[in-house]
Amino acid sequence: MTFPVSEPLWRPGPDRVAGANMTAFIRAVNDGFGAAVADYAGLWRWSVAAPQSFWRAMWEFAEVIGDGPGGVVVDDPDRMPGARWFPEARLNFAENLLRQSGQGDAIVFWGEDKVERRLSHDALHALVSRLQQALRAAGIGVGDRVAGYLPNMPETVAFMLAAASLGAVWSSASPDFGVQGVLDRFGQIAPKVLVAADGYYYSGKTYDSVGKLADIVAGIPSVERVVVVPYTRERADIAAISRAVHLADFIAPFTAGPVEYVRLPFAQPLYIMFSSGTTGIPKCIVHSAGGTLLQHLKEHRLHCDVKPGDRVFYFTTCGWMMWNWLVSALASEAALLLYDGNPSVRNGKILFDLADAEGMTLFGTSAKWIDSIAKTGLAPKDSHNLSSVRVIASTGSPLAPEGFDYVYAKVKKDVQLASVSGGTDIVSCFMLGNPIGPVWRGEIQCRGLGMAVEVFGDDGRPVRGQKGELVCTRAFPSMPVGFWNDPDGEKYRKAYFERFPGIWCHGDWVELTAPDGIVVHGRSDATLNPGGVRIGTAEIYRQVERFDDVLESLVIGQDFGGDVRIVLFVRLRPGIALDDALVEKIKKSIRDNTTARHVPAKIVQVPDIPRTKSGKIVELAVRDVIHGRTVKNREALANPEALDLYRNIPALRE
Repeated sequence: MTFPVSEPLWRPGPDRVAGANMTAFIRAVNDGFGAAVADYAGLWRWSVAAPQSFWRAMWEFAEVIGDGPGGVVVDDPDRMPGARWFPEARLNFAENLLRQSGQGDAIVFWGEDKVERRLSHDALHALVSRLQQALRAAGIGVGDRVAGYLPNMPETVAFMLAAASLGAVWSSASPDFGVQGVLDRFGQIAPKVLVAADGYYYSGKTYDSVGKLADIVAGIPSVERVVVVPYTRERADIAAISRAVHLADFIAPFTAGPVEYVRLPFAQPLYIMFSSGTTGIPKCIVHSAGGTLLQHLKEHRLHCDVKPGDRVFYFTTCGWMMWNWLVSALASEAALLLYDGNPSVRNGKILFDLADAEGMTLFGTSAKWIDSIAKTGLAPKDSHNLSSVRVIASTGSPLAPEGFDYVYAKVKKDVQLASVSGGTDIVSCFMLGNPIGPVWRGEIQCRGLGMAVEVFGDDGRPVRGQKGELVCTRAFPSMPVGFWNDPDGEKYRKAYFERFPGIWCHGDWVELTAPDGIVVHGRSDATLNPGGVRIGTAEIYRQVERFDDVLESLVIGQDFGGDVRIVLFVRLRPGIALDDALVEKIKKSIRDNTTARHVPAKIVQVPDIPRTKSGKIVELAVRDVIHGRTVKNREALANPEALDLYRNIPALRE
C-alpha cells in the first residue's frame, strides 16, 4: 500500500488549531497532570501510557455529570477482559445527554422529503418526562429491557433517554427488518416493552410495520406492552396486536415535569447491540452507560471538535451503532440532525439540502454513499453552500483514496475528512479524525486517544508499514460489559481474545503508515489467500471501483484445485455488459497498481450484491453460498434474495 502524494490533502489553519478542543485539552493535561505534551502524537502516547490520568482528565474536561469520578480510575488495568473502570462513580446516561434546556433546537428531523419536525430542548425534556412516567407505570426499572423497532425519528431518541433515565437497557432495530430478523434479536433479550412505528418511508414509498407486529409480539412472550408511534398515518388500526397502545394514549395520564435520574454504577448496562448475524444468530453485545458516555464524549469533543451549538448529522438507521454514536452528541451540547429514508432522494442531493438548511457542522455518512454519488457525477460544491460543514466523517467500509479525491474536488476543499473505523463491538472507534492534524490521501488520520492500537504480524509482534491484525493491547472503558446470556464469558473471550490472549483482536486487516495513520485493507476473516499470501479485499476494491461502469463489486476466495483463487463479482451500470475488453481493463488496473497475485482468476457480472441493513457487503455469506454452505441468518441482510444469484454459477466450476 502506498498512495504516492507528497503533501496532505488538507491541513487545519492556525486559527482552527488554536480554537480546537484538542488544543484546549492538551493545555489542560499539561497544566493539571504534568503531561508535557506538545502535539497529537505526544498526547496519544501519553494517553495509552498513563490511562489512569488520561481518563480522569477526560472525565473532568467533558464535565461528566455524576457522583465521582472517585479515587480509583480503573481496577485491574492489566486484565483484558476484566478491568473495572471508575468503580466508585455513579452516573446516569440520560442526565448527561439532557444537560441543556431552553427553546433552541435539540432535534431536527427529516423523513425523506415528506416529514419535517423539530424539538427544542424543553420539548425533548417534556416528552422524556412523560415517557419516563409511562414506562415506570408499565413496570420498567433498573435492568429491564426496552426494545425499539423504529425509524431514526425523535421519538426513538426520547424513548431511549426515558429508558436510560430509569436505569433500563435500550436495544433497537430498524423497521426494514423482517419478522424473523426482529425475533432473532429481541427474542434473545426478553424486553418488557416494545416500541414500534406504524410504518416508514423509503424512496418515496410508504411501508407498513403494523402488519408485522402481531407476529413479532407473538414470538416474544416477555413483551408486556407494545407502544405504537405514529409516523406514516395519524392513528393506525392496532386491534390485532396483543397488548398494544397508541403513543398518545400511553402518555396521556402523565404531565411533564422534571426528569428524574437514577444514578447507577459506571458499568451499568445501557445498550444491547447486535452483531451483523450473517454467519449465525446475532451476538448480543452489552455496553455500559459510563463507558459509552465517556468514549463518545472523547470522540465528539476531541476527535470531531464538537462544540456547544454545533449541529451534528450521521446518516444511519437505528440498527447500526452510528445511531448510538450520533445521539450522544447531545452530551456535547450539540443539536441532532436526524434523517430517515433513502439518501438518494432528490437525485442524491437531499443530505446536502439538509446540511445547508440546518447549518450542519458535522456531516457523517458511509464510504459506499460517497462512492455512489461520485459515480453519478454529483458536484455539491457547485450546487450547495456547505459553509457550515467543518467535518465530513465516513465509515462502514474503507474509504478509497479516490473517495478522498472526490470529497476535496467536488464537495468541499476546506474540510476535515475524517474516515473512522471501529464497530458495534466497542460502540465507538479505534481510529478516527484529528482536527489539529493533516489529512493524507487514503488514510485514517490517527489512532484514538486512550486506545492502545497496534498492528500485529502473525508472530504477535507490532509491525509498521506492513499489513497485519488490528489489536488493542490495553483495556479501555467502552469494552463490552459482556455478551447477553454468556454467564461465564466464554463467547466474549472467544470473539476477541482467542487469537492473542489478553489482547483485543478486532478482526480488521490494517496497516500503520509512516505519518501514523491507518489504512484498512478489509476484514481479516475475509482476506484472500492465493498461494498462501494474505491479500486484503479493500486493495482490490480500490482498483475496481474506479471504473465508471462498475457500480459495486465483491471479492472472495474460492477453494479450487487444491488452492484458493480470487473471484471478483461486479455490478455494472444499466445497459453495460461485462465483455472481454472490460475484464482485461480491470485485470490490468489491478496488476499495475497492486501485484499479479491480486488479479482475479474469474470476474463475473451479477445484477445485485448482498449487503447488511447498514449497507456493508457480506463477503463471508457469498463465500458460503459459492461453496454450497448454508447461510444461517438471511434475515440480517437488506436484500437476502441477492444471495441466490451466487448459487451454481457455471463459470466457477471451471
